[in-house]
Amino acid sequence: MKTKLNKLVVGVGASLAVMAAGTANADIKIGIAGPMTGPVAQYGDMQFSGARMAIEQINANGGVMGEKLVAVEQDDVCDPKQAVTVANNMVNDGVRFVVGHLCSSSTQPASDIYEDEGVLMITPASTSPAITDRGYELVFRTIGLDSMQGPVAGNYIASLKPQRVAVIHDKQQYGEGIASAVKSTLEDDGINVVMYEGITAGQKDFSSLVTKLKQANVDFVYYGGYHPELGLILRKAQQAGLDAQFMGPEGVGNKDINTIAGDAAEGLLVTLPPSFDQKAENQKLVKAFQDKGEDPSGPFVLTSYAAVQLIADGIEKADSKDPYEVAAALREGTFDTPIGEVQYDQSGDLKSFDFVVYKWHSDGSKTPVK
Repeated sequence: MKTKLNKLVVGVGASLAVMAAGTANADIKIGIAGPMTGPVAQYGDMQFSGARMAIEQINANGGVMGEKLVAVEQDDVCDPKQAVTVANNMVNDGVRFVVGHLCSSSTQPASDIYEDEGVLMITPASTSPAITDRGYELVFRTIGLDSMQGPVAGNYIASLKPQRVAVIHDKQQYGEGIASAVKSTLEDDGINVVMYEGITAGQKDFSSLVTKLKQANVDFVYYGGYHPELGLILRKAQQAGLDAQFMGPEGVGNKDINTIAGDAAEGLLVTLPPSFDQKAENQKLVKAFQDKGEDPSGPFVLTSYAAVQLIADGIEKADSKDPYEVAAALREGTFDTPIGEVQYDQSGDLKSFDFVVYKWHSDGSKTPVK
């Protein structure tokens, strides 16, 4: 938490910056921080697409408090060290509101800097509970927690009554966190978890893992992590004749998994945010994306749009661009967004958020199963 003195220093610094910039042509900078490059850049594409659209539409409707929103974009490659560099760049550039980061392992160290420097951050994708359990004032998200998603996956797996389950993860904050939540739920449900171990993010050869899965005679595999590794695991499992159902979190729900796994991706179970692009009230917005040749169906597109909208609505509600006053307004208010009605608890987490179990298909489409 910031002390009153720290808040005063931040506020005075901001006031001096505004005075130095003058009142003419004032803009509100919105940082967008996520992976533009690297193995999960596909998710970054969703984030940047959603945030840019929100900025464009808000500006077309007069901006915020008569000022335009201006995007300041940075590539963190979903790497924690780069995320720290990006966060410092945002601070040095005078950004006071950030949509990001995407990967939990990047979001957490970046959020430390934003909190210390008086920058309000809303992550549209990071699900690790550790990000918001530190009593920070300026950290929010527009997605649910692993502690919400894990039980949805675990209870669904339990309903299938598998005999021998393996839980695998990529040893990273997001992947291991969600895998741990699933494992805990399965054990509470009396399901036999016979394997729990990690692979290395970026690993290419999963022959030994698949061999161990076959030797353990598993009939269900839950994977916590991202699509590049799971795609390779699925392909190797098919080649080896492993007869097991696979499941993963929203980090694997990307059409690029089909490029990697081919038809081995057919029937994969995935927990994802609801298909916000299918909501009737979002169809005008969906068309705006489609008219630009963009796909609004990705899990982080409309959560990113909502993050920008919430920053704008928070500024309007607070009648202030001070991040602390905006944060207070977000916690006090109720906001209508493309992801539904948003209310925040004191931690900066959504008071409610649903995850849905989908069956993934080899053409990149999905159908809900729960």
